[in-house]
Amino acid sequence: MEISQLLKGVLDLAVLAVLRDHDGYGYDVLRRLRQAGLDEVGDASVYGTLRRLYKAGMLTSYVVPSEEGPHRKYYSLNASGRERLAESGRIWQSFAKTMESLLGEAA
Repeated sequence: MEISQLLKGVLDLAVLAVLRDHDGYGYDVLRRLRQAGLDEVGDASVYGTLRRLYKAGMLTSYVVPSEEGPHRKYYSLNASGRERLAESGRIWQSFAKTMESLLGEAA
C-alpha cells in the first residue's frame, strides 16, 4: 500500500492537528507535517487542503506583513475546526484500534 493513498484519507485530520496549538501559514504547515513524519505529503495537497478547510468554515485566516518577501496568510482553527478535529480524532482512534487488532491476528 502506498503512503500517498493513506494520506488522501487523513490529510484533513493531520492539518487540523498541526494547527491545534499554533497558527501557521502554508509552508509552515507543510514543514510541521514533514517534521512529524509525513515526508510524502505534497506541497499542492497541503495548500489545497488549507483552502478547502477554510472554505468549509473550519479555519480562520489573517495576513501578516513581511519585510522579506510577500505577506503570509496564517490559518487558525476556529470552533468548527476544533469540533471536526475532535470528531475525526475519535473516528481515527477507533479505526486504528480495529486495524491493529486485525493486523495483530494476521502476524
